[in-house]
Amino acid sequence: MKVQTEEWRRFIPGVRMYKDKKTLFYNGEKLWEGDGSSGRPLIYDEEERNTWQVVIILPGVEVIPEWTFWSCKNIKTVIMADTVRRIEYKAFFGCDSLVFVGLSKNLEYIGYAAFYWCESLTSIFIPPSCREIDDEVFERCRKLIILGLPQNVQLGAGVFQCTLLMTKSPLELDEDGEYNEEDEEAAVQWVKSINNEEAYALHRACSSFNPLPEIIHALVKRQGLSGMRSPNTIGITPSQYLAANTFADISENNVINSYILDMMGEAL
Repeated sequence: MKVQTEEWRRFIPGVRMYKDKKTLFYNGEKLWEGDGSSGRPLIYDEEERNTWQVVIILPGVEVIPEWTFWSCKNIKTVIMADTVRRIEYKAFFGCDSLVFVGLSKNLEYIGYAAFYWCESLTSIFIPPSCREIDDEVFERCRKLIILGLPQNVQLGAGVFQCTLLMTKSPLELDEDGEYNEEDEEAAVQWVKSINNEEAYALHRACSSFNPLPEIIHALVKRQGLSGMRSPNTIGITPSQYLAANTFADISENNVINSYILDMMGEAL
């Protein structure tokens, strides 16, 4: 589900049906007071919070406060305006139906355990503006495996603990899927190196911020269309990266059409 910026400007804050989904148009106000289960909801009660399927963070919002969407069990989609700079402590903790997050292109910081226990989340793409991802941000996101991650972002401890991604790592894990604390630096280096080999240049291009069509086209021309379906060491293909990439303005169909037209031109 994508929402164009010009559409957002027409919406006032509040809850309404949008494209057949119960949607909160969020303006940055505080929605939860206190810590987790010992705290209390503000503005909307817990019953109402559990009806939301989509959250759209409206333009002008710069900070998503701590605990804001804590344990909103039915939110599946979150789309952020590019004004958002910070996601604070446990803002989306326990949103276990969440499958799609479109982060702000200007995001700078993701706070401690912000997406902890979002068990349905399979992919996340971090913009290069993000300088720090605090401890345990994606811990226990059990299905998370597709990742777009800038090399210069600072990762806290246990950011990807107990995720499908880490089960593909060479690290020794315990029965709960956790690695030892002394392996933290090795875990960070491994996550950042997944697509660094030259053989995975196409994977790297498709998972990058704002993938460039000319670069992808050149790589596909060199490797052939089969390169789009070639898995890396964790089993993810360039096609999967591109389809999940929230910052991509190009699709696999665009890549295929461009390749075919180019080949036809050469043949003629």
